[in-house]
Amino acid sequence: MNDSPSFDDLPRAQRLAEQALGTLHRFLHVEAVSGATLLVAAAAALIWANSPFAHSYHAFWNLPLTIGVGEHIFSRSLHFWVNDALMTVFFLVVGMEIRREVHEGALSKLDQAILPLVAATGGVIVPALIYLSLNGDSAKAQGWAVPTATDIAFAVGMLALLGRTIPVNVRVFLLALAIIDDIIAVLIIALFYTASLQLGGFIIASIGVLAVLGCQRIGIGSAPFYVLPGSLVWIGFMVAGIHPTLAGVVLGLITPARAISMREPPLEVVSRVLKQLRSSDAVRAMDPHLLEQPLRDLRVAHREILPPVSRVQMAMHPWVAYVVMPIFALANAGVSLAGADLSAGSHQVMMGTALALVAGKPLGVVGATWVAVQLGWCRLAPGVSWGGVCLVGLLAGIGFTMSIFISMLAFSDQGLLRAAKLGVLLGSLVAATLGLGWGITYVRRQGKLL
Repeated sequence: MNDSPSFDDLPRAQRLAEQALGTLHRFLHVEAVSGATLLVAAAAALIWANSPFAHSYHAFWNLPLTIGVGEHIFSRSLHFWVNDALMTVFFLVVGMEIRREVHEGALSKLDQAILPLVAATGGVIVPALIYLSLNGDSAKAQGWAVPTATDIAFAVGMLALLGRTIPVNVRVFLLALAIIDDIIAVLIIALFYTASLQLGGFIIASIGVLAVLGCQRIGIGSAPFYVLPGSLVWIGFMVAGIHPTLAGVVLGLITPARAISMREPPLEVVSRVLKQLRSSDAVRAMDPHLLEQPLRDLRVAHREILPPVSRVQMAMHPWVAYVVMPIFALANAGVSLAGADLSAGSHQVMMGTALALVAGKPLGVVGATWVAVQLGWCRLAPGVSWGGVCLVGLLAGIGFTMSIFISMLAFSDQGLLRAAKLGVLLGSLVAATLGLGWGITYVRRQGKLL
């Protein structure tokens, strides 16, 4: 006999709260919503930076935020903490996505990875060439990598808006291409946008990495234990002259893709503990001392059902999608249109960036895919037509987050930086519109075929 109250027996306020939280949980995992949140944050930044309160926008993000112990003080602007510290969490999730896809996803088998690899490579080379054809002098040429990256949240969000008629393999193709795009972007940042390297920083980072691997080796699965060694990796990268956010990628790549070994399989532990609790007088007596060990075993087993790379990525996804990336957009998309001097040649940076995203990305993705298929290197996956490849190419032109991030590394001149950001915003908006328009046509054709 079950003495537990049914849902209808719960207090009305509790029932409403549970329904609201359940709806919110489902809402937060809709991919299109995260892209829309990012768009709202970018729009808010643009409006704020071009409003009568524009001075407060820049003043706010330049506010100093200081941490320190005793005489050791580290003070940086709020803008720094967003771009160099908070974005490390974004890159951590990127590293975990790469790790998981290489282990068991679209990049786990060479024959599956060839097509998105070739497509992503074309989607990097062609936009870079288009940009450089319009920006030949050395100062402007620094931004060649700005239009080469794809924003996963926006691209997948746009695809989600088109509904379930889109074949699964088209979505897999887009995800794999975007992840490879991220890998290339990370390599570009490390190789082309890194200052002179300092050996001492590498020593600090190596100590942090070894500490992380050591914790994994002895079976520590609790995330808080990795904060200190992870911070050492971040500090080491900063001291070494490498952008510190790349520490997140390194930590993501070394996150285990298999669950920590236990004496008993996690599901057996759960079953055993539940039987123990049902037959135990400690539950009825609510004795915390007798319940401590069984509940601890239950928490550990619950944690280790999934491998760390999947568990941490799932836990971090809402924070990245709805906190980290919107804050990044709010801090960096606020380009003052009144202060953008496009008459001094910086308009070429804006147009080159926008054109490279809108035209270069689809040309590179579709062209490289067509060449690879014609040469017999690979073939399109079942359900992926050339219309689907064109859709992926258009959506790949949405380069918001990573493109803005690279633009801040590429340009120290504020005029060129503003022009690059405007180009990213304009190009991404046009690419999203074209992708959505073509996607609606593609979905209708798929419906007729079905």
